[in-house]
Amino acid sequence: MTSSKLPNGTTGYKLTKADFRQINIRNLAAFQAGWNYERMQHSGYLWIMLPQLIKIYGDGTPELKEMAQAECSPFFNTSNFFNTIVTGIDLALQEQDGVASKDAVAGLKTGLMGPLASIGDSIFGSLLPTIFGALAANMAIAGNPLGILIWVIANIFVDWFRCKQTYIAYEQGTKLVTTMSDKLNSITDAACVMGVFMVGALVSTNVGIVFSWAPEIGGVAVDVQNICNMILPKLVPACLVGFVYWMLGKKGMTSTKAIFVVLILTIALGALGIISKG
Repeated sequence: MTSSKLPNGTTGYKLTKADFRQINIRNLAAFQAGWNYERMQHSGYLWIMLPQLIKIYGDGTPELKEMAQAECSPFFNTSNFFNTIVTGIDLALQEQDGVASKDAVAGLKTGLMGPLASIGDSIFGSLLPTIFGALAANMAIAGNPLGILIWVIANIFVDWFRCKQTYIAYEQGTKLVTTMSDKLNSITDAACVMGVFMVGALVSTNVGIVFSWAPEIGGVAVDVQNICNMILPKLVPACLVGFVYWMLGKKGMTSTKAIFVVLILTIALGALGIISKG
């Protein structure tokens, strides 16, 4: 790799179709292979784009080390059906501005990973598998071999979509840098608002916990869960999620510790007959 540098710290390399193919192959094959409870997808995110970063900054250069560390250091977790949207825009920013894009890249990842996780997992992780999986299974049970074909075609389409979005995100990322940079914050804020709504929907549908405790007052059993429902439906799941968010904001608390706290708490309360699965 050439050692000549542009003022932005890059080699001036422009990504090619071969680069995008490599990103997509790595993404489909092992994006989540390094997943962990501390930073989740951070190492997989860097791994799928590392060959392109080497071409952009040069192998073994200080700029490469700085940006690789910046990409791998923070927490990152989003839908594996939408993660290359972030990757495409990220690479476009770095190709354009080099190391000066570090703060913009960090803001981009923080702003988009939550909304994209909610939307992508809801559509591609739950909705489509439910629809096409049920259809394929019913046809297969009836002895119709087209059921297998439907399931295979559905998954091929999803993987094609995952690959196609890398190109689109890269192209739009370049436009964001050159002509739409003033609108990037608005787009990110809008995506965040949508993500909040999606997270709320996921909490109400996927967190199943209710009060089974029914104390007697004056000889009359009090339905605590019914009272909670009258105040706000799905109040208990919302409180549990809020408690987890509160814990994660505490110094020294990690997601792994929070998981164990929730496990111990729910097992204890379940054994005492206070809560149960909804």
